[in-house]
Amino acid sequence: MATGSGSRATHHLRAGSGSHGTSSSSSSSSAAAAVRSSGNAGQGQNVRPKAPGVRRSVTPTSRAHSNASADEDSGRVRVAVRLRPRNSEDLLLDADYADCVELQSELKRLKLRKNNWNSESYRFDEVFTDTASQRRVYEVVAKPVVESVLSGYNGTIMAYGQTGTGKTYTVGRLGKDDVSERGIMVRAFEDIISNISHASDSVEVSYLQLYMESIQDLLSPGKINIPISEDPKTGELSLPGATVVNVHGVDHFQELLQIGEANRHAANTKLNTESSRSHAILMVNVRRYVDGQDKDENNLQDRDQTDLHRSKPIPIVRKSKLLIVDLAGSERLDKSGSEGHLLEEAKFINLSLTSLGKCINALAENSAHIPFRDSKLTRLLRDSFGGSARTSLIITIGPSARHYAETTSTIMFGQRAMKIVNVMKLKEEFDYESLCRKLESQVDHLTAEVDRLEKLRENDKGKLERQLKECEDSFSGAEKSLMKRSEFLEKENERLESEMKDILIDLNCQKDQNDLMHNKNLELQANLNYIQEQQRAEASTYQSVLADTTQMYEKKIAELIRQSEEDRSHAINAEEQLDRMRELLSDHQIKIKKTLDETTRMYEKKIADLMKQIEDGHHHSEAVEEEFDLAKKSSMQGQKEINELNMKLEKMHKLHEEGADELQFIKAEYEALLHEKAKLTEELHMMRERLLQEEKHRKNIEDELIKVKKLVADNEKDQKEKQLDMKENGGKGFSPDESMGVLHKSNPLKETQSSQRTTIAKICEEVGLEKILALLASEDIDVQIHAVKVVANLAAEDIHQEKIVEEGGLDALLMLLQSSRNATVLRVASGAIANLAMNELNQGLIMSKGGARLLANVASTTDDPQTQRMVAGAIANLCGNEKLHVMLKEDGGLEALLGMVRSGTTDVSAQVARGIANFAKCESRAVIQGHRKGRSLLMEDGALEWLLANSDCASTSIKRHIELALCHLAQNKDNWRDFMSSGAVKRIQRISVESSREDIRSLAKKTLNLFPTHQTDLFPTHQTDL
Repeated sequence: MATGSGSRATHHLRAGSGSHGTSSSSSSSSAAAAVRSSGNAGQGQNVRPKAPGVRRSVTPTSRAHSNASADEDSGRVRVAVRLRPRNSEDLLLDADYADCVELQSELKRLKLRKNNWNSESYRFDEVFTDTASQRRVYEVVAKPVVESVLSGYNGTIMAYGQTGTGKTYTVGRLGKDDVSERGIMVRAFEDIISNISHASDSVEVSYLQLYMESIQDLLSPGKINIPISEDPKTGELSLPGATVVNVHGVDHFQELLQIGEANRHAANTKLNTESSRSHAILMVNVRRYVDGQDKDENNLQDRDQTDLHRSKPIPIVRKSKLLIVDLAGSERLDKSGSEGHLLEEAKFINLSLTSLGKCINALAENSAHIPFRDSKLTRLLRDSFGGSARTSLIITIGPSARHYAETTSTIMFGQRAMKIVNVMKLKEEFDYESLCRKLESQVDHLTAEVDRLEKLRENDKGKLERQLKECEDSFSGAEKSLMKRSEFLEKENERLESEMKDILIDLNCQKDQNDLMHNKNLELQANLNYIQEQQRAEASTYQSVLADTTQMYEKKIAELIRQSEEDRSHAINAEEQLDRMRELLSDHQIKIKKTLDETTRMYEKKIADLMKQIEDGHHHSEAVEEEFDLAKKSSMQGQKEINELNMKLEKMHKLHEEGADELQFIKAEYEALLHEKAKLTEELHMMRERLLQEEKHRKNIEDELIKVKKLVADNEKDQKEKQLDMKENGGKGFSPDESMGVLHKSNPLKETQSSQRTTIAKICEEVGLEKILALLASEDIDVQIHAVKVVANLAAEDIHQEKIVEEGGLDALLMLLQSSRNATVLRVASGAIANLAMNELNQGLIMSKGGARLLANVASTTDDPQTQRMVAGAIANLCGNEKLHVMLKEDGGLEALLGMVRSGTTDVSAQVARGIANFAKCESRAVIQGHRKGRSLLMEDGALEWLLANSDCASTSIKRHIELALCHLAQNKDNWRDFMSSGAVKRIQRISVESSREDIRSLAKKTLNLFPTHQTDLFPTHQTDL
């Protein structure tokens, strides 16, 4: 559950076997001998007889079988002990001391050493070393209980021990990433779900916590102070109102556990960074059906069954309950440092554990009165200790000699629990109600089936009768229709015969008319030949009239040619105008359309005029021909003049055809112009559609930008308040992983900021990170500011950092630091880089791209305290990587970090102190591991003088980081000359005595031990403390 130092964390129980002390003393005190003699209950030597007041009542229809044939040891509470590996705090504080615990797993014994000459030995049912796997712990401790639960018995698995010894890891570890890490809860449910029938059996789960003597539902946080109800007849306890979930799979069960762990109360103490502040109780109710024929025939009820019941035995239900209890760790207030509300929580935890211890003592001593009602915890566990359940207890201890008293108390608790013997009882019930429901359902089903068949038969009968009637009606109708059709066809045949006779008569009449018309045609042809001869004779008299007419036609044709040339020139001019209009189309769309319409109307008008002139000429030609006919009638000329006139007429006809061709060409050009006009209109329409699409796209981008601006504007107020809360670093102990982001959220704003970040992430998915990063290069400074704020918020989440770097976001931020002169852009961009610098891979990329040099330039050119704080935070994060120290020095990062203290603001100084502490920590570790030698790089830039000058700062955060930096710098022997010449050694002596944190005082004392022995005379107080 917890992952911090001192917590029941994964690395505590996964750590390899350390170097533990193995020596022990054979002598022991008389008190220890008395404890060992009383602890032999683990071997079955001292068993409490069954108390007469233990509840044994069952439901009226149940059968309770007492396990009388089994020996008393099978019902005894089984106790196992598990040793936690040494953590970093144990390695640091107990380096000069041996472990107080020695395990003899083969003998199932544990030896507890009070000192080097006094030790006591205890025996348990099982002893697990610090290398024992989760699977082995489950197989030995929990699996026998789970098998009993599957067989119909109640069972309890409980973890007890001091805070921070691994109880939650042993019991409630989910192990999603590593299956081997799964705890007892998940493994027990896997065995249960794999051994039941999913068709008939059921498994129901409730998850509760006992917090400050109030039972709360972890699956429904709104349900608090759930009462405990007791059946007056059977004595069984129930929790009305608690959430009960029917679970069918392991994945669903793990989701419920994850929800419960998220709602469970936890807090940070000196002994455990995530200490559980409540007792967690998982209730698993198993309901299994058993075939009645498989039971013993000795039961009288089975013998009295009827023949029907013999053929269908009454189903038997086995109901069992499994309790898995993760107790909150006991703690001493002087060690945990609990204050305020934590103190109240600790009081209730210790009170409930004390009540449980009293019940265990009373049961172990066979006392007549067991104080189960002193606490709700003991009431819930009444059936687990001294009742009818099979109980396994695992106690967890630590190896540190600093917690000898707590370890001794835990071991004695387990020794007393081993004396308790439960009487296991099998709970079975005849499921008469289920059998009755099945029979009733069968009767209802058969009745409904009979009704359905009868109704179906009636429906079929009615349907057949209707179909028969329809067939009869259809047959009679078809017969009538055929009779009518026959009569109609006979009448139609008679009508066609009479029409055919009339057609023959008409054909004979038409033949006679054709013969008469042929004779008339012959007469008309003869008359026409006579008229043509008369016309040829009279043509000679009209030569002069024909010459005048010819001259007139030549003038008309010349005029038409001239007009055609003018039209062609106009067409050429129109084409040139169209070319110019195409060039000016993008800028003068409306003028083009207007000009095109005017030109079209002009050409239409001219063509109409030409057509009118041609029609006038045609009319004039017809008039001339009429005059010519009159002239031919009035006079006769010779055949020669007629031929000449015919030639001139042919020329005129040719000229007329050329004029018609020219007119056709003009019409073709006009049609081409119309086609060009349509094409231009279509292009204009397409350009309008494109402009509309671009306008729509631009509006969408503006709307998205407005959303981003609005969201960033809403975040600015909370962002400023959150930045003020960053003056303190949450009170956490310093560690190499303390390079937290500058935009880290404070607890009061955590829920609000999480919701805002979720909204920003959703907008990022809709708009696209690539578009947001592209806005960083916008010329609009407001757009640029809002875009960089969105990127900074996204960079605060680990899941977005890799994608930001891949899309070029880091390069864009560094470019802003280099090119931008806006104070807001520089501040937010520096904060975004600080967030990205939380990742080790990103740190290397930032340094390789010259990020430290750019940050140093910003620090030297700005006087804004907020910008300096962001820059200092980014450089402080980079100081946490020992591989980058030389590059930081060369690029001026260290010089810029120390130079920013001139601002005088507390926020900037806090980030500077954190960066120096990170740098000194990594440098000290490299020196101890042999990776680095020589004087510290911080000494060259005057860091020691600044640390000494500000070591008495009022800010707790700054003072803590300065104390850590001085202790780590003093661990490098090449820095001793500077420390002794500047008086820093005396400051470290004061830290070892006056520091508010125990780990820093211990580190200072350890550092003082490294100095030469001739310096000890200067520090008598230090010698006394040691």
